[in-house]
Amino acid sequence: MQARAFITGLAGPAITPEERAFLTEAQPWGLILFKRNIENAAQVFYFVSKFRDIVGRSDAPVLIDQEGGRVQRMGPPDWPSYPAGAAYGRLYDRDAAKGVAAARLGARLIADDLAKVGITVDCLPVADVPVQGADAVIGDRAYGETPDKVSLLAAAAAAGLADGGVLPVLKHIPGHGRATADSHATLPVVDAARAELEASDFAAFRPLSGLPLGMTAHVVFTAIDPVSPATTSAKMIQNVIRGGIGFQGLLMTDDLSMGALSGSLRERTAAALAAGCDVALHCNGNLDEMREIAAETPLLAGKAAGRAEAALAARHAPQEIDIFAARSQFAALMAEAAVTS
Repeated sequence: MQARAFITGLAGPAITPEERAFLTEAQPWGLILFKRNIENAAQVFYFVSKFRDIVGRSDAPVLIDQEGGRVQRMGPPDWPSYPAGAAYGRLYDRDAAKGVAAARLGARLIADDLAKVGITVDCLPVADVPVQGADAVIGDRAYGETPDKVSLLAAAAAAGLADGGVLPVLKHIPGHGRATADSHATLPVVDAARAELEASDFAAFRPLSGLPLGMTAHVVFTAIDPVSPATTSAKMIQNVIRGGIGFQGLLMTDDLSMGALSGSLRERTAAALAAGCDVALHCNGNLDEMREIAAETPLLAGKAAGRAEAALAARHAPQEIDIFAARSQFAALMAEAAVTS
C-alpha cells in the first residue's frame, strides 16, 4: 500500500473500529505514541503490531517522544526512567569524554526499551540551544547552552539510538531554544539578528544535518521571515533548513494541532507541505481532526517519498550489547554526573 504523507496519533491504548477504518483508508506513513496509548509492554507490542497489520506495511514507522526527564512516554514500572539532556551536559562539563559516552549509552538503552515493543523511531535528539530568558519549554531538555556542546551530545544520542536499531529525529529545526513562549500554546517570535542565529541556534544543527529524520520548530524568526513560523515558511525551509543547515533527510512538522499555528487544520497542513515539509504530524488522537489532516495530505511521492525510503533504509538491526552491564555502567556515569563539585 502506498502511504500518505502524514503521521497520526490515536486516542487510547487499543485501536477502535472507527480508527481501524480510518487507518485502512487514509494510510498514514506512520504512527506516534503518547502516554494515553501505553499501559504495559505486552499491550504496546500488540498495539504497534496491529497498526502495521492494518496499514499493510511491516516497516511502517512507529514514533515516540522518549527523551528522558520531563519528556518520556514510557516509564516505571515497565520501563526505567532516564535523565533529561542537561544531566549529560553536566557530566560533559566535568569530563567531556564521559559526557559523550553517557549520552550515547543512555540513548542505546532507550533504544533497547523501544525496539523490544516494536517502536522504531524516537523523537530525539534535541539540538535546541536555550538562552537566558527563554521559555522553560526546552529548559533542561537541552544538552547545554553552546552549539558545539549541544551538537556533540546530540550526535552521541543519535548514534546510541542507531546502535539499538531505532531511528533518531533531529528537533526542533532550526532551533526552539531562543523562544520566549511555549509553541504548544502560542506562537513564539524570535527577533535575533540573522548573524546571531547562524552563530548559535542554527550552528548546533549543521553537524547533525546527515540524520535521516528531522522535525520543524513552530517559531517565527523575523530576520528571515517575519510572518510565518519555520514549519510553514518556504524561506526558512529552503534557505535555512535545507540550505544553510544542509539538512537533507525527511522533514516532518511538529504537531499541527499545537496552539502556535493558526488557520484550520487543512490550511495548516497545506501550508506546511507547500513550504517544503515532507510529512505532516498530528498527535492528539482526535478522529475528526485526523480526517481533516488526511483529506489535505497527498500520497508520498517525488523527493518526499525518496527521503522517506532513505530514512527507513538507514535503520539497521541492533548491535549486540550486554544490557545488564550497560545499565550498570550507565548508572555509574549518572551517579558521577549528580555529584556537585
